Amino acid sequence: QLQLVESGGGLVQPGGSLRLSCAASGFTLDYYAIGWFRQAPGKEREGVACISRSGGNTKYADSVKGRFTISRDTAKNTVNLQMNSLKPEDTAVYYCAARTANWDLDPSKYFYWGQGTQVTVSS
Repeated sequence: QLQLVESGGGLVQPGGSLRLSCAASGFTLDYYAIGWFRQAPGKEREGVACISRSGGNTKYADSVKGRFTISRDTAKNTVNLQMNSLKPEDTAVYYCAARTANWDLDPSKYFYWGQGTQVTVSS
């Protein structure tokens, strides 16, 4: 059974940083393109960042470019999302998801999902 588990969420002040991790149970993440998504209350789920199976290709939503970085840690079988210069509008539940095809920011194209981790940016 393929399982994804997110960690690293929490409460942070505006301008602060958080590092989210997506860990896999039962499979190797290197075989999958991985995406990070978020969903704020009353809003649709949106793509934040995604990375190819090789790790050589990444894509970001315009709202997070220059602030967020997605990366693979093959040794730990994780995909991380480093979030810097956080803003209140970044507040949401963050999810990671996996797909066997190419990396994509469209959440409807992903099949395997984690349960999410809450990120709250507030003073």
